[in-house]
Amino acid sequence: MRKIKGFFLNSLLWLSAILTVIILGVILIFIFTKGIGVINFKLLFSNYSSDGQGGLLPMIITTLYTVGLSLLVGVPIGILSAIYLQEYAKQGIIVKFIRFSTEVLAGIPSIIYGLFGSIFFVTILKMGYSILAASLTLAIIILPVIIRTTEESLKTVPSFYKEGSLALGATKFQTLYKVVLPAAMPGILSGVILSIGRIIGESAAILLTAGTAVAIPENIMSSARTLTVHAYLVTKEQGDIGLAAAIGIVLIVMVLVLNLLSQFIVKRFTKGNY
Repeated sequence: MRKIKGFFLNSLLWLSAILTVIILGVILIFIFTKGIGVINFKLLFSNYSSDGQGGLLPMIITTLYTVGLSLLVGVPIGILSAIYLQEYAKQGIIVKFIRFSTEVLAGIPSIIYGLFGSIFFVTILKMGYSILAASLTLAIIILPVIIRTTEESLKTVPSFYKEGSLALGATKFQTLYKVVLPAAMPGILSGVILSIGRIIGESAAILLTAGTAVAIPENIMSSARTLTVHAYLVTKEQGDIGLAAAIGIVLIVMVLVLNLLSQFIVKRFTKGNY
């Protein structure tokens, strides 16, 4: 009976993994089939024109701006919050409430974040439709992911790492900075990568906070349009599936490049601390 149960569970796991790969393959094949013929140098590196033609350069720049600013705000706050909760805070009711609030934040639909950003950042703080307002909104969206993944990564660091460092005379901060964080960095990186994907793939919150302007942004206070918002508007208003699929290919490549860059930076950081 145990062998039958084990075989059944193992088969179920393999089936789930295979179905996941198949679904991913189907999506990629569809996107690349529809969009690869549309991609060319002009599409990627020319400005957008008023007749609806032209390139994606303004949207690519806006997307990179948004990713950079969101990570710049969200990652330090998320990591420091997780360090406090895991390493410094007393495990009581308050900490449990903070963790519960983090879980609730993770489950809120992005359109709600967009409405909050539109009211608070755009209207109350008078930022207007801008990259900054969108980035601050997205920073709030990625906070739960950063906090939870960082906390779980810190929990996986063996206790004898800390004990050995403290026994050698290192302070708690030195132990945290030189020993614990480098050991937990792969898990923290996973949270950052998930956050990059969430930022790049977001559209509703950006639509309500950054606007839909298609010019190359002059600064972070400019209204602009990201690739995902552009893909949505192209599909909705023009019904151009080919261009939308081409934008999807650009997004996939961008996520891949940013992920590889993140891994490279973390490897360099980890190597320098050991």
